[in-house]
Amino acid sequence: MSSTGVQVSEVEPATRRHLSVRQAQTVANLVEAAVAELAATGYSALTVRNVAKRAGVAPATAYTYFASKEHLIAEVYWRRYSAAEATVPDRRRSPAHRAVAVLLDFALVVADETDLAAAVTVAMLADDAEVRELRTRIGLELHQRLVAAVGDDVGTSAVTVLELAISGALLQVGTGHLAYDDLPDLLTDVCAQVLGGASR
Repeated sequence: MSSTGVQVSEVEPATRRHLSVRQAQTVANLVEAAVAELAATGYSALTVRNVAKRAGVAPATAYTYFASKEHLIAEVYWRRYSAAEATVPDRRRSPAHRAVAVLLDFALVVADETDLAAAVTVAMLADDAEVRELRTRIGLELHQRLVAAVGDDVGTSAVTVLELAISGALLQVGTGHLAYDDLPDLLTDVCAQVLGGASR
């Protein structure tokens, strides 16, 4: 989800349109219904049609906003992450310590929701335009938070390495090869290796 080289102007809103208040509420209802439907049925049985039914929306309307269940789940993650308050960087700490805080904010957004976390891993790998767009937005948001946290102390290449590291770590979590509980120590070690200095 690295966003190096992506300009803000290149990224459209997640819904790819300007929404009226009513339309925005419909989208929000669908997103909430997607989380509830996922908890009830699991990812394999999740469909846009069933989410629409749960939200009290016509299927055709739901498909106007979300082309696939992967698009829906990616939107859930984007909204969770973009709405989460970013950790305020403590400039008294090392760049590595500040980077760890940003990466953990990103990694643990849905850590307490097992079904959603697993669904996000699958959905974010989908090869459709809507999900690619959301991956870009999410990557850009992470990139901006990392740069804001480490400031001029860290070069672009190091930030890119950290973005690649967190993407790989989350893929490992999603495939069951790594536990969320292992992420703090792992990311601490990675940031220390990449940026140098104590990260605690």
